[in-house]
Amino acid sequence: MREKLAGKRLAYNPDLWYDMQCNNISIGEEALSVMTGQSTGGKLGIYIHIPFCYSKCAYCDFYSFVPKDPTIYERYTNALLSHMEYYKNAASQRTPDSVYIGGGTPTALPPEQLLRIIRGVRRIFHLTKNAEYTVEVNPATASYKDFLHMRRAGVNRISIGLQSANAEELKALSRIHTREEFAQCFQDARRAKIENISVDLMFGIPRQTQESLLWSIDYVTKLRPEHISLYNLKIEPGTPFYRLRHQLPLPDEDTEFDMYRSACAFLERRGYRQYEISNFAQPGKLCRHNLKYWNCEEYLGFGPSAHSYFNGTRFSFVPSILAYIRGIEHIDSDIGITASSEEIKGKARMGEYIMLKFRLSDGLPLGEFRRTFGSDFLELYGAKLPFYLKKGYMVRRGDNIALTHAGMFVSNYILSDILTFADLNAISPANQF
Repeated sequence: MREKLAGKRLAYNPDLWYDMQCNNISIGEEALSVMTGQSTGGKLGIYIHIPFCYSKCAYCDFYSFVPKDPTIYERYTNALLSHMEYYKNAASQRTPDSVYIGGGTPTALPPEQLLRIIRGVRRIFHLTKNAEYTVEVNPATASYKDFLHMRRAGVNRISIGLQSANAEELKALSRIHTREEFAQCFQDARRAKIENISVDLMFGIPRQTQESLLWSIDYVTKLRPEHISLYNLKIEPGTPFYRLRHQLPLPDEDTEFDMYRSACAFLERRGYRQYEISNFAQPGKLCRHNLKYWNCEEYLGFGPSAHSYFNGTRFSFVPSILAYIRGIEHIDSDIGITASSEEIKGKARMGEYIMLKFRLSDGLPLGEFRRTFGSDFLELYGAKLPFYLKKGYMVRRGDNIALTHAGMFVSNYILSDILTFADLNAISPANQF
């Protein structure tokens, strides 16, 4: 950006809760204590992690891999279904109204195994009648017949990972599909009567320009998907991109800011309202499952590296499919699959609430904050707000304070400046921006 706040480089990192979809759960003492207690009722989200891929993308740090032994598919499916059964009693007072099957590439599973999981979730958790049921798909990994079977099994929303409509940018990301294959995938989903489709795009790709990004958005919006996600490419440790980070021809920060700002404006003109830092939707098509994360609502995740927030506790499972499967297959053994567990209360709960609400375009509701925590947000954290309001990084709308497009781009810095060290320190590292 052209302006540096307090001399700090303004790193954009919108993808925390995208990451959270591909994290952990586990059976260990902590998770068992959650499982054995009855829940208090209310809505619930279900996340299923499928860690398989046809090919690992150079930028991806989610837990996923290309299997060498095809027998792992059925074994993993069996473990997932067994794991969900273990939680059936704990969730019996809940009414799950959203399911998200992500990865990895869920459609890398043999179709019969994926359908077993889709049906199993509905059978075990007794979903609400109009539950949102999403499956992630990579182009060229699913056909019309696959979509038809998924819809008949209960899936009503598909999320397609395009990332870019530019051939060179797809190659730079090591994606295995073409724009044409994406178009066929999209058309097949529509022909199978999937009426709610989301498309993922990225910006900050090597050699990407503002013009090429807008061309990709133009291409996608002409297809009229109901939802579009726009994520910033992050260079994560342990990935091939990280090893090449000093050689990659990446856009600079000012260019990325211009990309983000122009993309938000373009999407708005095409009828896609921004409701979260990285997410845009047609009216009535916001992703209900992802809103659970940002509104601090509860959800259960299943699979290696999946996170849960259930009965006031956040817990995750180990990022190892073999450890996960063995732990489920030998449930009475000392094989632990819980990676982390933390009860969220006090400062941690308040800090999470603030950070997550500021991801939403509606921002933080002052009245709700007061009712939830018994404190006034402006009295606690208002001293530094005038600067951000004056500079156009924040806006006050009635009872809400929200980040603008410029503020969303530098949300990490703003939140670390507003919140105290104690607030930030109270938040689990897995949940930090």
